[in-house]
Amino acid sequence: MCPDQRQHRGAHPADRVLFASERVPTLRTAAAELCWLLTHGYQIKSALKLVGDRHSLTERQRLALARAACSDQSLTKRRESCVLVEQMHGEQVVIDGFNLLITLEAALSGGLVLLCRDGCLRDLSSVHGSYRSVQETERAINLIGTTLAELSVADVQWLLDRPVSNSGRLAAKIRTAAAQHGWPWQAALPFNPDAAIQTADAIALTSDSTVLDGVARWANLMPHLCAQAQLELWLIDLRV
Repeated sequence: MCPDQRQHRGAHPADRVLFASERVPTLRTAAAELCWLLTHGYQIKSALKLVGDRHSLTERQRLALARAACSDQSLTKRRESCVLVEQMHGEQVVIDGFNLLITLEAALSGGLVLLCRDGCLRDLSSVHGSYRSVQETERAINLIGTTLAELSVADVQWLLDRPVSNSGRLAAKIRTAAAQHGWPWQAALPFNPDAAIQTADAIALTSDSTVLDGVARWANLMPHLCAQAQLELWLIDLRV
């Protein structure tokens, strides 16, 4: 297998076809069907196969649906536990590091961004055991830093998956940025960040669906970050 030589977290070569404007109505219909099935107790794997087969969707289109959809129960829980970004003033926050950073890298590099049912922005990238910094990484870290500083956040704990290769290098990059700017940051490498985020007495900054369903408080930071940077997003609205 060739090493990952990507310099950007941008669009997949097929995305312009798979997510062209004429495909969006079908994807929204499929998203609505998937949400209905999840609400009525279907498991995501079987529900996604049922909906994907019905609409002859590709694997990448099915991935988009899986990230955009949620049950009515999850939607209610996430709305109730979400705090406004302005309410982070003086608060401690815990960042789902790879989740937030990779989504922002994708947005900065012109990759596809999904506006999901719960209001979160999600991309179609993923970490398969290895993370590689791209040209947008430093800009993304600095954008997060300046934004949290403007929001007067008291303390920031970055959590990065220890099993993911290069997580230590990314943690060092985050600590260096914090030291240069005087940001109140720490970066830790737990084996299970999801569990740590869910049990932390802090506002979670994540769009991971499983994590969101288990946290007491979270803030939807990505839309605020994109507004701060005045990004012109390639956005597909799959809210239903």
